[in-house]
Amino acid sequence: MEYEIKYRPSYSLLEIRLEPNETITGEAGAMTYMSPNIEAKTRMREKGILGTLGLKILGQQSFFVNDYTARGTKGKIGLVSAPLGDIERIQVRPGRGFIIQKASYIASTKDVELDVKWQGFVKGLFGQGLFMIKVSGYGDLFINTFGALDTHTLSPGETLIVDNFHLVAFTDSCSYTVKKFGGLKETILGGEGLVTEITGPGDVFIQTKNLREFVEWLWTLLEPMVSRAR
Repeated sequence: MEYEIKYRPSYSLLEIRLEPNETITGEAGAMTYMSPNIEAKTRMREKGILGTLGLKILGQQSFFVNDYTARGTKGKIGLVSAPLGDIERIQVRPGRGFIIQKASYIASTKDVELDVKWQGFVKGLFGQGLFMIKVSGYGDLFINTFGALDTHTLSPGETLIVDNFHLVAFTDSCSYTVKKFGGLKETILGGEGLVTEITGPGDVFIQTKNLREFVEWLWTLLEPMVSRAR
């Protein structure tokens, strides 16, 4: 398998070039184009219905993923994420898994496993939709970001506090807790709500833009037009 991330960093598109009978797994709805010899099969993300329901309810991802296989000859497929921003490849290895945000997943190779991070669900109840998926196994994982990707490597015991809407992923060697940012006054006036405190060792992946703030800014432009139309 070969890959190329095109049009970086704002309008990134992932192109995967497959050898005959080689397969890439992609999030449902991520396919943009593919060769005519690519065979697409839809399957549940987890073997058990409970795991699949967990991913649907907690991760806000679809029930299913698509396996794309090149039949007969080489083939290619283009995959893209919904928000504007970048795409990054992360190598998953035994002993080096990842916890990723619900909307960050685009694609993965066949030996990469996805599972609900149940501890993340419990914390996510108070975390503005901070629902996480645990990634393990061996292979390549492709994630998307809103804005550019900013990577921080934490030493053992080193801590980084990240706004929940900027958090993309971190290695599963890190520990984390979700907590309120400041007092009530700071929460209301500062626009910050809850943050994730991540402690190393490990890597933390942050997106430079905040989708919630973008939507709020967009509404300031649309609201006058909506008001006039009433």
